[in-house]
Amino acid sequence: MQERLTQFQQELILYFKARFTLIYVVTSEEERVLKEIAGACENAGKPAYSWDVADSFVPLTESAGKVERPVKDPLSALDMIQKIEQDAVFVLKDFHGLWDKNHQITRKIKNLAQNLKQTRKNIIVTSHVARVPDELSDQVYTIDYTPPDYKGIKEILDGFTNIPNIKINLTDLGKDRLIRSAIGLTANQAQRAFAKAIVNKGGLDEQDIDLVTHEKKAIIRESGALEFYSATENINQVGGLDVLKDWLRSRANCFSSSAFDYGLTSPKGLLLLGVPGTGKSLTAKVVSGLWQQPLIRLDMGAVFGSLVGQSEENIRKALRLAETISPCVLWIDEVEKGLADSGGDSGTSTRVFGTMLSWMVEKKKPVFVVCTANNISRIPPEFSRAGRFDAIFFLDLPTFKERKEIFQVHLLKKRPVIDHYDLDQLARESGGYVGAEIEQAVIAAMVRAFNDGKREFTTEDILHVLKAREEVVPISISQKDNISHLRRWLEEGRARSASFSETSSALKEQVRVPDFMTTPSIEIED
Repeated sequence: MQERLTQFQQELILYFKARFTLIYVVTSEEERVLKEIAGACENAGKPAYSWDVADSFVPLTESAGKVERPVKDPLSALDMIQKIEQDAVFVLKDFHGLWDKNHQITRKIKNLAQNLKQTRKNIIVTSHVARVPDELSDQVYTIDYTPPDYKGIKEILDGFTNIPNIKINLTDLGKDRLIRSAIGLTANQAQRAFAKAIVNKGGLDEQDIDLVTHEKKAIIRESGALEFYSATENINQVGGLDVLKDWLRSRANCFSSSAFDYGLTSPKGLLLLGVPGTGKSLTAKVVSGLWQQPLIRLDMGAVFGSLVGQSEENIRKALRLAETISPCVLWIDEVEKGLADSGGDSGTSTRVFGTMLSWMVEKKKPVFVVCTANNISRIPPEFSRAGRFDAIFFLDLPTFKERKEIFQVHLLKKRPVIDHYDLDQLARESGGYVGAEIEQAVIAAMVRAFNDGKREFTTEDILHVLKAREEVVPISISQKDNISHLRRWLEEGRARSASFSETSSALKEQVRVPDFMTTPSIEIED
C-alpha cells in the first residue's frame, strides 16, 4: 500500500511520526488536498476531522467518530481539539482569516501546538495564501501543495477515457502531448479543460491540445504575475549574435534523459545585458522554440501588491507554478525594475529579491531562467555572481555583418524575394542602429511607398528613412552615455560578448560613424 501513496502523503506520514503538531498547507485545491490528507491518515491509522466556521467538525476518515455538538467558534474548537482523547489529525480550513483578526486565537493555537507535543495529535491548517503570524513562525511547518504532476493529470484524463460513449482518438504520443499541455493546471482546471473539449466535439483527439493550451494560457494569465507564450520564434529570426546562438544550440539536448544519465545537470539560466532593442527579449522567445519548451513570462511589476506579505506570496506562487510546468523557460524581462530597492517600500523589494535568489540556487526542477536587463547599475551584485546563471552575455550595437542579417530577416518577413534590395549598402548606412530600429525603418519605408501610389518600397526608401531620422532616432545617439556605461561589464570581463568569441577582438575594432550622424555613436565594424 505504501507504493500507492503520493509524495505529499508520504511527507505527511513522516511529519506525523516526527510529531509536527502544527502544519500549514498552502493550496487553492482544498477538495483535492483533503482527499490526500484523508488517505495519508487512513494509511497511518489516524482518525481525521476537518473544521470550518460553517460546518464545525466533520469526519474525514471512517475511524473518526461523529462530533455530536456543533462548535463553530474557533476558540471553542481549539478547546475541543485539546479535550478529544483520540490521537487524531484536525484540519482547520481557512484558519488564517481567523488568526489574522484575533490575537487571542493566535495565542491559543500557539499554546495548543506546544501542548500537543506530548500527544500524537496534529493540526493542519489549509489556506490559499501563505500567511503565518510572526508569533507562530517557530511553531508552524509550511508545505506548498503543488498542482498535479504528469501522473496526476494522466489519472484525470484516464477518468474521462473510461466514460462510455466518449470517443477517444489519441495515439500514445498524442495522449502524452495532451497530458503535458495541461501540466500547470489544478485538478479542477484540468477537468474543466478536458470536459470542454469533449462537449465541444464529443470526444478527445490531438486537435484538443490547442484548446487545452488556450485554456492554460488564460488561467495562467489570471494568476497575476505570469503569462504563457507559445513558441513561435525560431533561431533564424535572430540576426547576428552568433556566439550566443551557438551557446544555445550546444545546450539544446541538455534536458534529455540521456544527458541526465550521462551526469549532466539541467542548465540554470542566462542573464542578457545590453543596449535596448538588440534582441534580448527575442532571444528569450527563441530559447523556448529552439529547446521546444513552454515559455512563461514573469511580470515583476505585477508581483508587488499593496497588502503586507502579498508581494512575497505572489513571487512564491509564481515560482511554484513555473516549477509545476517545468521543464520550461522562465523569462523575466527588465529584471532590474523588480530587484532594485527604492528605499520606500519597507523592505518589500529586498524580501522579494531574497526569495528569488534562494529559489534560483535551491530549485530542483528544470526551469531555465532568462533574465534581461537594460540598466545594470540597478542590478544588485549578488544577483549576477557566479553560480546564479550558466552565462552572462552582453548584447552590443550590431556590427556591419549583423545589421545585414537583421535587414535580411525583416525584409523576408515582408517580401518573399529580396534580391533587389542592396543589403550591403543598407548595413553600411545604418551604423548605430539596433535591430528594433532597423525593423521600424523598414516599416516606415513601406508606409512611405504605400502613400506614394502603393508602389513597391525600395532600398532608397529605407535609406531615406535612415538618413532623415524623422521616423527613427538611433538609441546610440539618444542613450550614448548609458551605452558606454553598459560596455563596462564587457570591458571588465563580467560578461561575454554575444557576437564575438574573443571579447578583446570586439573592443579593438575601429569605429565608423555614417556621415549623416551629427552626434558620434559607437559602431563595431568587422
